[in-house]
Amino acid sequence: MKVGIFYGSTTGNTENVANEICGMISGSQVAPIDGAEKADLESCDLLFFGASTWGLGELQDDWADALTMLRSANLKGKKVALFGLGDQETYSGTFVDGIKDIHDAAVEAGATIVGKCSSDGYDFQSSEAFVDDQFLGLPLDEENQSEMTGERIKEWVGQVLEESK
Repeated sequence: MKVGIFYGSTTGNTENVANEICGMISGSQVAPIDGAEKADLESCDLLFFGASTWGLGELQDDWADALTMLRSANLKGKKVALFGLGDQETYSGTFVDGIKDIHDAAVEAGATIVGKCSSDGYDFQSSEAFVDDQFLGLPLDEENQSEMTGERIKEWVGQVLEESK
């Protein structure tokens, strides 16, 4: 199974998470989304997409052009796992909203989403990425819960790999 991990990162936190995921999956490759091409995505069986949410629910800048490319990719038969970074205290009403945009583009491209998560352990007001009582991917809060990040990633990667068999 070919695994690709693509991310958009402004401060380096999302890049760090992407690299941590890569270190847990033998043979996986990690790259910034702003340098990726449609063929890079289409060649993978399992894709991880990561981004942070800025301000009042805005997706990280590197994803602006990438969403159009993602929508036009052929991801039928591909599995996609999403991870998002946000601040559930300061931006409690838009916590990890950005991954909803990536989710919608991946689904439009034909992908199957894996790795949805419970809200247990999070304290937020609302999120566009919280649908049917679960997050569309892994939410991480490096501002307020950084001590939980490593264990959350480890458990989630295991879940994603199990769901992708």
